[in-house]
Amino acid sequence: MTSSTQRSARGHRGDLFDPQCPTRRLLDRIGTKWTSMVIKVLAEASTEEVRFAQLQRRMPGVSQKMLSVTLRGLTRDGLVDRRVEASVPPRVYYRLTPLGLTLEEPLARIREWAEEHMAEVDRANRRSDERTTDS
Repeated sequence: MTSSTQRSARGHRGDLFDPQCPTRRLLDRIGTKWTSMVIKVLAEASTEEVRFAQLQRRMPGVSQKMLSVTLRGLTRDGLVDRRVEASVPPRVYYRLTPLGLTLEEPLARIREWAEEHMAEVDRANRRSDERTTDS
């Protein structure tokens, strides 16, 4: 394998246009509001497990299906541990893995940015909408 083939197989670091770029691949996985919410809820629980129903109650608007899909992806990526207790009905528990815990800090910084700047983004949207309406 040539060095350029090796680079493209691994992805160019910081090259968001390369489908194998680590940043692009991560954003594909965690770039949803539901993922961010799951990480936050589980991080707040620290090492405690959280039941599926508790997660759903803490995340207004999430459907059972979307929460299941989100948790399945996070579990597959090694960010969340899942434990099923054999009972009727089965109890399913989740918690962040050590790797998942490392994701909370960058996501918290994104939330901070949003809290500081979303009013500006909203104003820009309104101005843009007004210009479009006036045209």
